[in-house]
Amino acid sequence: MALLFERTIPGGPQALGVYGITADPAEPGLMRIKVWEELPNDVKVRSETIRCSTASPTRVTNDGRHLILRELNPGGAISSANRIDHLVWWATCFPEQAGKDPAGLRPLALQLGYSGFRVEREVILPGGLR
Repeated sequence: MALLFERTIPGGPQALGVYGITADPAEPGLMRIKVWEELPNDVKVRSETIRCSTASPTRVTNDGRHLILRELNPGGAISSANRIDHLVWWATCFPEQAGKDPAGLRPLALQLGYSGFRVEREVILPGGLR
């Protein structure tokens, strides 16, 4: 398991990690992962899909009610709104970067062929549970 961050928030600890990273045998660049999220009063484990390609870097997750597809921009601006998406994406696609601040990975993203200029988008669909 790669621990992406751990901190204390009101009420106790918060932590996020990824594990069980496996490549999809039928789709190059597509990874299946488990995301572990610990909150002071809850622990959640979600199955997610990550696309690592330079043409379409994405994270597909869910919130228990909705399927959430996020198109990412590796090497682009990082904010509180997209930081977790990028932490999960980098840990999955480039495990040696797990836990590093994605805001500092722009030079690497450009070197790997990501433009840093993609428009990030989010699509929310009903029925996130499988």
